Amino acid sequence: MYEGIVQDLIDELGRLPGIGPKSAQRIAFHLLNADAVDVRRLAGVLVEVKAKVHFCAICGNVAEEEQCRICRDPRRDTTAICVVEEPKDVVAIERTREFRGRYHVLGGAISPIEGIGPDELRVKELMQRLANGDITEVILATDPNLEGEATATYLTRMLKPLNVRVTRLASGLPVGGDLEYADEITLGRAFEGRRSVDD
Repeated sequence: MYEGIVQDLIDELGRLPGIGPKSAQRIAFHLLNADAVDVRRLAGVLVEVKAKVHFCAICGNVAEEEQCRICRDPRRDTTAICVVEEPKDVVAIERTREFRGRYHVLGGAISPIEGIGPDELRVKELMQRLANGDITEVILATDPNLEGEATATYLTRMLKPLNVRVTRLASGLPVGGDLEYADEITLGRAFEGRRSVDD
């Protein structure tokens, strides 16, 4: 335990996701040793991002305007929606340059343990987007873990009556991975997604 404000800084940093007590302490002492100009710049960016950035009115992605740049882009395919859990997933998919449609960010995944059900996610907004009938395909790109699978299963049931094509991103064993280290879900998905080997 440190005195006063130093401990307060460590405690606040420790509340960030993925930052444990040791990391919080390391970051705190890095900030204490940094130039005052650098610390002020960091503080200014934190205040500015909180003031300027919000969530897109259409898809739920991060945006500085009412709509994100993807929803404003007229070149995007308006008939396909890729459903993801978080804005960081949009960035990951965009990096591949394989998808040219639009997105829908749920804001998480179904997790009864954490008290997150469908009502805490942006499912209602997704259904509203699909109501006009312009969307022909919904790609479910939730994480390949228990929560992501539960969310994809729930959404599949919700979307079935809408007469829209529902697809799921392929998943399975990573290239260079060992079978013995694969978890049951990954290995199961690899079996489900197996394909023929052409001679």
